[in-house]
Amino acid sequence: MPRSERSPLLLAGLLAAAGVAHFASPRKFDETIPEALPGKPRTWTYASGAAELALAAGIALPRTRKPAALAAAAFFVGVFPANVKMAVDWRHRPTPQKAAAIGRLPLQLPLVLWARSVARNGEGR
Repeated sequence: MPRSERSPLLLAGLLAAAGVAHFASPRKFDETIPEALPGKPRTWTYASGAAELALAAGIALPRTRKPAALAAAAFFVGVFPANVKMAVDWRHRPTPQKAAAIGRLPLQLPLVLWARSVARNGEGR
């Protein structure tokens, strides 16, 4: 299978794994929910996990790949504030944890670009 054909499936797999993690270990995600959001953090954790699972399913299916990948790009932008909150909250933690939290910030851009590439290459399939 050529790389371009695997790319959507890899992105779908990443989103599915992240979605499952939101349900399997919600507490760590609850801590990243910005306090400015209304409601309980757990609700946002489960909602974002469900969204990731839905996006994964949409990207896995060629017929819905383009809109799902564009939605995934928007999702990656939308969760960026949670990653910023995590980096701020973890600034006093041990160096490996602090580095992981800060390292997540620049990873959002490649995720957005990857999702857009999947959407662009998903046209006409």
